[in-house]
Amino acid sequence: MVVRAETIVRWHRAGWRLFWRYKSRVGRPPIPLELRQLIRRMASENPLWGEDRIANELLVKLGIRVSPRTVRKYMPVKPPGDPGGDQRWSTFLKNHAKAILACDFFVAVTATFRMLYVFVVIEHGTRRLAHINVTANPSAEWTLQQLREAVGNGGGHRYLIHDRDRIFAKHLDDSIRALGVEVLRTPVASPKANSLCERVIGTARRECLDWLIPISEAHLRAILKCWVTHYNGGRPHSALGPGVPDPPVKPEGIPKLETRHRLAADVLVLAKSILGGLHHEYSLAAARTSA
Repeated sequence: MVVRAETIVRWHRAGWRLFWRYKSRVGRPPIPLELRQLIRRMASENPLWGEDRIANELLVKLGIRVSPRTVRKYMPVKPPGDPGGDQRWSTFLKNHAKAILACDFFVAVTATFRMLYVFVVIEHGTRRLAHINVTANPSAEWTLQQLREAVGNGGGHRYLIHDRDRIFAKHLDDSIRALGVEVLRTPVASPKANSLCERVIGTARRECLDWLIPISEAHLRAILKCWVTHYNGGRPHSALGPGVPDPPVKPEGIPKLETRHRLAADVLVLAKSILGGLHHEYSLAAARTSA
């Protein structure tokens, strides 16, 4: 390739500028990728923490010494207009779930095509069905009595969620507030605002009423009483870890599992029939040894 001498000099000067810019770059070398990801994770999981809090957490708990300025450099940038230091809505609900009750009605049809109304009250924190009852003629007075029985059980409830049905009259809400419970009415046509209660109603249909035909009001009440006992004391809930709202007391004398996939040699698996075999509850019992 034939070039002029001036071109060679110009190329050399341009290469020297690039080389010197690389050698003279400002700042320290970046910290390891794993540490950068950890800083972003801690900042995302803890919106209330600043760079000083994250730097102290890394130093005291993990033994990693990073300056707050370096932490701030790798923290995720919040979108404009997003208020800083606010807790997530899920965090707010978890912190207040133990004090929240939710209620709603759903309909069941008997063998003679009689329409019955089932009233359900569920606790947000424990997922426990606090109260359930059946009536053919729902009214505000009847509903208020059911809520008094649910609220007055000493559970420390502070909030009650219900929709804007006309059955939840103003005097009903005033009576509930007199018991020290704040009433939260969901927006119009917003079933997701009372999602836990809507979910438990769907569970009651899928796991119970879709497979049974109640003969009368008393029969439906007996069916629901049996299913609620199973729901609270024997049915695992994914939202609890999984766990059971009212776990049964484990009998003593049962050895622990030897491995993850193998039961102990002297243990039996017991099955308890629920609703005539529609569901079963399983438990462990020590095997009896013959003399």
